[in-house]
Amino acid sequence: MRTAVLALTAQGAETARRVQMALPDADVYLSKRAADALADSAQDKAAGDTAATSGSAAAGSDATTGGSAAAGSTATAAWLAGVTTFPRIVQATADVFTRYDALVFLMATGIVVRSIAPLIRSKLADPAVVVLDEQAHHVISLLSGHVGGANELTRQLAAALGSDPVITTATDVEGKVAPDAIAGRLGLVPEPHGAILAVNRAVLEGAQLRYIIDDALPLADFYQEQLAALGDEVFFRGEGILPKEGETRPIVEVVITRTPAEFPAHQKRGGLFLRPERLIAGVGCRRGTSWETIRAALVDACGRIGVPVEGISCLASTAVKRDEVGLLTIADVYGIPIHFFENEALAAVIERYGLRESEFVKKTIGIGNVAESAALAEAGQRGRIALGKTKYEKVTVALVWQRLQ
Repeated sequence: MRTAVLALTAQGAETARRVQMALPDADVYLSKRAADALADSAQDKAAGDTAATSGSAAAGSDATTGGSAAAGSTATAAWLAGVTTFPRIVQATADVFTRYDALVFLMATGIVVRSIAPLIRSKLADPAVVVLDEQAHHVISLLSGHVGGANELTRQLAAALGSDPVITTATDVEGKVAPDAIAGRLGLVPEPHGAILAVNRAVLEGAQLRYIIDDALPLADFYQEQLAALGDEVFFRGEGILPKEGETRPIVEVVITRTPAEFPAHQKRGGLFLRPERLIAGVGCRRGTSWETIRAALVDACGRIGVPVEGISCLASTAVKRDEVGLLTIADVYGIPIHFFENEALAAVIERYGLRESEFVKKTIGIGNVAESAALAEAGQRGRIALGKTKYEKVTVALVWQRLQ
């Protein structure tokens, strides 16, 4: 997921660097006051270390320590060059809230609450929001714990930073796996909103979950395998469902389908549906790359998010590659559409999301980011990155989930 890390102070900036080591693709936003203070400190330290090193060298002393400190100052300056600064946290939050899939704040929770409050829409649309204190003692899942993935991100950061994860979602506290949490992992959208709350409440009260899978779905077997591994009861549509012997708990059914209208009884009683999102693969490649090489990259990329390559619904790339045989062949092999976007359209996406660009690629074809920008262009306003730009031999892949209307 595309992640923004926001910090207000010099100490917060140091923790942001640690967070960025755990999330290498994250973008860091730092208050201008803190950035200026760090830059001045690094400059003063570098100047002092240079003078000390010169003096030590003249006296015939070992200058290793001074050299290491100077290198550290240079590293700080280089890191700051890649940071985006902001004057006020409210303004910065408004800027990143709809542009990123996850936000990590390194500051007091109260500041974060006041900053995001006017921007919150719903648990199905809001980004994951995680809060850390500046020393990274605690990592708090604040918003969109299940669907947005904040709970999972909290656990990931806590493990990487040696922090205490703070997760207050009732089902997680009770050690139960809620359907909307599963949805976030498998690229499914839970709906309607009211049914999410009703099902989670029933699970907390001890109800047995039963999943019914529409066997017309391309990934029906994959969903069955994943859910069965969690110990849930799973059936395909049309199967004879018999009560489990000795089971006295109430049963709550959840249906996985793209067409809720084909389950009228479940729909009428306000049951919960999990609807598959489209998985879009943005692909960039060198001229003449074989379809087998592209396929290998796609298989690995999908494996990284735990989805089989057959789950890809569409391919996307730049119009510069519209006659690339390898891309056309891979689309034909999997029987999926491939859409090519003009560079002007991709450039607009790059600017809108602040995507990183390769200068080499930009000089070669006119834009510096193909995989992410093409996938996001295909997804429109309803895309969230499942796998950021990932480089392979001669191929670059990015995966984006697109929520269907």
